[in-house]
Amino acid sequence: MRRRLLTLSRVALSKRTTRRMSATSMADFLTKSPYSPPSWASHLRPLPSHTFSLAHRPTPIHRWNLPGLPNGTELWIKRDDFTGMELSGNKVRKLEFLMADAVEQQADTVITIGGIQSNHCRATTVASNYLNLDTHLILRTSKLLADGDPGLVGNLLVERLVGANVHLISKEEYSSIGSEALTSALKEKLEREGKKPYVIPVGGSNSLGTWGYIEAAREIEEQLKCRTDGLKFDDIVVACGSGGTIAGISLGSWLGALKAKVHAFSVCDDPDYFYDFVQGLLDGLHAGVNSRDIVSIHNAKGKGYAMNTSEELKFLKDIASATSVILDPVYSGKAAYGLINEMTKDPQNWEGKKILFIHTGGLLGLYDKVDQMASLIGNWSRMDVQDSVPRKEGVGKMF
Repeated sequence: MRRRLLTLSRVALSKRTTRRMSATSMADFLTKSPYSPPSWASHLRPLPSHTFSLAHRPTPIHRWNLPGLPNGTELWIKRDDFTGMELSGNKVRKLEFLMADAVEQQADTVITIGGIQSNHCRATTVASNYLNLDTHLILRTSKLLADGDPGLVGNLLVERLVGANVHLISKEEYSSIGSEALTSALKEKLEREGKKPYVIPVGGSNSLGTWGYIEAAREIEEQLKCRTDGLKFDDIVVACGSGGTIAGISLGSWLGALKAKVHAFSVCDDPDYFYDFVQGLLDGLHAGVNSRDIVSIHNAKGKGYAMNTSEELKFLKDIASATSVILDPVYSGKAAYGLINEMTKDPQNWEGKKILFIHTGGLLGLYDKVDQMASLIGNWSRMDVQDSVPRKEGVGKMF
């Protein structure tokens, strides 16, 4: 009886702690605060001085009963798609540090760059607008569409609603010039106009942005400490599109208490590119570790960045129907698809393991795939109301 009471008190304490963490993050929304790193990351340099509270944290972790898992495998999911609505996804964690730096440098304008349905560009626009900063987005699209109105689908709708200045560039121009040269050219133009622009790279992935997922590793640690079942993850799985998220979570898992093996599923470029890019981010923090020692990168780009096969889209539909977890088609969807393929090819490598999958958001990207997905979703019909169903005048009117 005494043991049961002790267990119940621990559960109550865990629930109170979780509520307190959530309540604190809500109360501090849009506030700038001095930053104190985890003790295990305090040797990294440079340390961020401040952070802006933009994300709703901690994001929940729960079991995810995907069909077809290997024997004894437990799959859990961390819902970083719940970090907000307009600010949803993994990019917000990076922006908490990047926007604090922009304000510290007295910027009045933020420049960033990405694909035409970039989640990062949408989140940056919303965060900047909250902080009264103008936003200029360089968005990459096809050569045929670069000279016309980009439309109002998905992330573009949010960006344009909140006032982003959109600059279109073709994929060919992007490839030949590069993101750094493009953002530098726009920065110089705005400076000549008297602006004070702050440039955020693709995906917010620089050494400062990496702190977003170093901090996420601490958050996961604290969530596990609050549990009474001793849950510990063997592996962490996450999508990789620009490198900052995997650099942060891998370094945090390696340095901190998690000690989980991190698997990144790249949705563009190739694993060797990302090993080198992540190494640059780690070196920028003077971490003293080799990227290949702390993360295993798998190729999951399929047809290419933001391009999907019918099998991938059917997978998204099947997972949503089976689990109510809606994955985006560009990042987490491809990562989950790649994970299941890896498990199918080599089930013994995953049997009996506890795996945490980090959902990095991107729901709005689905709206760009409606034409491709229409044939997969046919569960509708015209309701057939028989003549025998009683009618009564005035009932059910719409006013």
